[in-house]
Order: sequence, then C-alpha cells, then structure tokens
Amino acid sequence: MNNTIRFAVAAAFVFPLAVLAQAPAWKQGMPEKMKDSKLAPHAGKMTETPAGDIPVSKLKAPKGFKVELWASGLPGGRAMAVSEDGKKVYLGTRAMGRVYEVTDEGGKRTVRTVVDKLTQPAGVAYKDGALYVFAIDKVLKYDGIAGNPGAQPQDLTEKFDLPKEQHHNWKYVAFGPDGKLYVPFGAPCNICEPPKEYAQIRRYNADGSGKEVIATGVRNSVGFDWHPRTKELWFSDHGRDWMGDNTPSDELNRLAKPGANFGFPYCHANGVVDQDFKKPKAEACKGVTLPVLLTGAHAATMGVKFYTGKMFPKEYQNALFVVRKGSWNRSKPNGFDVVTVRGSADGKNAKMTPFLTGFNESKDSYKFWGRPAYVAQMPDGALLVSDEQVGAIYRISYQAPKGEAKKK
Repeated sequence: MNNTIRFAVAAAFVFPLAVLAQAPAWKQGMPEKMKDSKLAPHAGKMTETPAGDIPVSKLKAPKGFKVELWASGLPGGRAMAVSEDGKKVYLGTRAMGRVYEVTDEGGKRTVRTVVDKLTQPAGVAYKDGALYVFAIDKVLKYDGIAGNPGAQPQDLTEKFDLPKEQHHNWKYVAFGPDGKLYVPFGAPCNICEPPKEYAQIRRYNADGSGKEVIATGVRNSVGFDWHPRTKELWFSDHGRDWMGDNTPSDELNRLAKPGANFGFPYCHANGVVDQDFKKPKAEACKGVTLPVLLTGAHAATMGVKFYTGKMFPKEYQNALFVVRKGSWNRSKPNGFDVVTVRGSADGKNAKMTPFLTGFNESKDSYKFWGRPAYVAQMPDGALLVSDEQVGAIYRISYQAPKGEAKKK
C-alpha cells in the first residue's frame, strides 16, 4: 500500500470521509458526540501591535527578575536564532510567511524583513555566521547576513528531502552539540497512522547530507534543546486533540539514544491509549519511551531552553525554561505562560514551576492578550521570550533585591 493510500485509510478510520472532506484540518478526529463543540483555534493577529498597546506591566516573574519590552513590530514572531554577539536576533513566523531580523542598537531595536512570501517559515537557526531558514517547502542559507543585509540566499531545498504536507509541518530547527542540524516533521493530521516521512525528528549535516531519523512516534515537536551536561536532546511534543479537556497531556521528552519511539498514534502521555487507534495498553505502549514530564493537556508546549548563563541565581543553572503558548481544545485555558523544569540530568524527579505569567487574565476563560512562543538566551545571560500574538520580544533580566546578595 503506498503512503497516499495508507494515509487516506487512516484518516477514514478516525473520521467519517463525508465529514473529513468538508471539515478544516483542526476538526479531524472530532468525535460525533462533540460535533456541536464551540472549541476552535484562536485567530492569530496579523497586524502590528504598537509598543504602547502591549501591557508588559501585567507580566509577573519571581522576585528580582525584571520583564521589559525589548522589541515590537514583529507580527507572528515565533522561534528565535541569535548571532554570536547577540546584536542580531532572527525570528521565523508561521502564517505571516516572513523572517524578521532585529538589530540591537543599544538604546533601541530596529526591525527589518529578511524574506517574505514563504510558506510557514517558522524554523530559523544561526551557526558560523550563517542564517538557515526552513519553510514547508524551502531551505535557504544566508551566509554573512549579520554584517551584510543584502546577502543573497543559497537554496538548499533539494538536499533536505522535505515532505510536502503542511499540517504540523512548520518547524523549529537548531544545531546540536554534534554540529548537526535537527529538524522535526510533525504528523500531517490530528490523529492518524502517519506516512513514513512524518511524526519524526531527523538530523542532517549543515549542507543537508547525512539524513538520519533519530526519533519516531513524535506527533508535533516544535521545541528542543540539549542538556548542558549529558548533551542529550530534550523536546516538547503536543498531545492530540478531541479526547477531552484533560487528556492527553503535552509532553516533555528525553532522547537518551537515537532510534527511540515516543508512541504516536497509539500511546500518548504516560501510557494513555488512543481512543481511535485502540490496542491493549501493553501492546499500544510496548517499547515506547515515556515522557520526562507531562506539561498539561492542550497547553501548546513550544520552546524549551536550558539555562547556562551567569546572570540568574544559582538555582536556575541548567534549569529548563519551557514555554506553553496556551490551549484552544479545552473548555478552560491551560498554559499561556513560561515555566521552569528542574530535575536530575536523566529526567527523574522533574518538577514544573511557574516563572512568567500574566498573558491570560482569567483562570476560567480565554481573556488572553499575549501568547508566548519561544525563549532564547543572550550572551549576557538575559532571556528573550517571543510573543506570537502581539508580535513582541520581552527581555528578562535579574538583579538581586536590595539587601540580598546574589547566590553564587
């Protein structure tokens, strides 16, 4: 059976064909009993939000931390890639089709568009003076762009063997400690038996050669980083929709060695068997690597970043900052924050603690003004947090409160 037929059969299994043909992609997998549900993805803001209209004062962080608006005028800004000196920050977008460059000029930041009219160019990475841009169907490399705004891109698309489906195929990309470029390919559905090119994480050499699939059964990872000590990959993964308010949870996973399977579509979270792709639990979850931590049902867990700077107190060293953009497939909101995760290097005893809150103004209803997406670390140890909803970047710095010495 070829991949196209196999995907069609899987989709039919979880959703009646007559409905599937008419329904938007996000409704795929909705059970009949929820056909009248009002739940739907939140519309992203496609226009610039003036700096004065961004209520950064509503954001709350622990004592000693300062949150300030660092840059604005970045509609749809998502993943960030930072130049070696921290003077340039590049942001990918999804719906906007753009990649931005933010230049830090000391007292102010300026913004320009590097490239426009791409198909969901969410993935950006920066290494050895070159910017890599990943869209659904294109890979561009800009050599020397930080010093040359007119740098022309090299098209590397053919080298990377990109599958064409758009759903869950927008990307977060980054270079690992091994110098390889890591690229995820999400499942082209809410729930299905994915074709072999999807629901996986790959790594490549920087030029697109040496393709290797290192993780399978990954529904939709759009954030990852490497533990500073073990150099193991930790990544977020979104749980499927339409199984209820509280299940399955999003995941924080650890890849101890290449080749691990993380369960999709049969086994979710800490062993939740799928309601459509049903198998006995022992079979559905056999050989599956379970998460380090559950990060909340439908929380839209996005960027993750291990803190290695010297600005923050000692207890934040090697802590993992995790961004939860916020739910839609849930009657009450979940996420809309940045949390810290602490535990042992092997993932045991991992615990999640709120760090940056205030994007949503109600615990019981969707009254959000912002949606955080990614976090990046600057050379001075400050953190940047992107906000896709208002097109902004916040800078988080730390200064020990008066009378308190900073912990060493």
